[in-house]
Amino acid sequence: MSRIGKKPVELPSGVSAQVSGQTIEVKGPKGTRSFTAGDDVDIVLDGNTVTVKPRGLSKRARQQWGMTRSMVANLATGVTTGFKKELELVGVGYRAAMQGKDLKLSLGYSHEVIFEVPAGITVSAPKQTEVVVEGIDQQQVGEVAANIRKWRSPEPYKGKGIRYKDEYIFRKEGKKK
Repeated sequence: MSRIGKKPVELPSGVSAQVSGQTIEVKGPKGTRSFTAGDDVDIVLDGNTVTVKPRGLSKRARQQWGMTRSMVANLATGVTTGFKKELELVGVGYRAAMQGKDLKLSLGYSHEVIFEVPAGITVSAPKQTEVVVEGIDQQQVGEVAANIRKWRSPEPYKGKGIRYKDEYIFRKEGKKK
């Protein structure tokens, strides 16, 4: 039995869901998201509660059960509060600024990096050393944050680079004479 899959998903007020076949569409104040589940699970809508049930006891059905429930819960969270990743730039001269809809990063290269923000995602730079990525799709928010971080990953000797706000960088000791 899946501990996660057994829990029903409560839809917050202001959020409506519609199930047609294996597809669930969730509408909320921030937008609309949909998810198509596999054939191994059933999605049942009872008022403002969504329940996911496996079709049988096969290993694949049990795997899809918890994953589908998590995806439905993320749809409900995304259209109400949204998802957010915070990045911080650590290093001398490392800066971030918005240039129209694009993010301009100064990361110690001979040129400035211009990062084009995809549709559905909002990126802001409240301070020169902070970048905030927000959106209603958790996967897309994480991917955009990872792509920004990839330009200058944190290194273990000085700790310079782009890191997540709550990330701990394991520091190494340098060479000794």
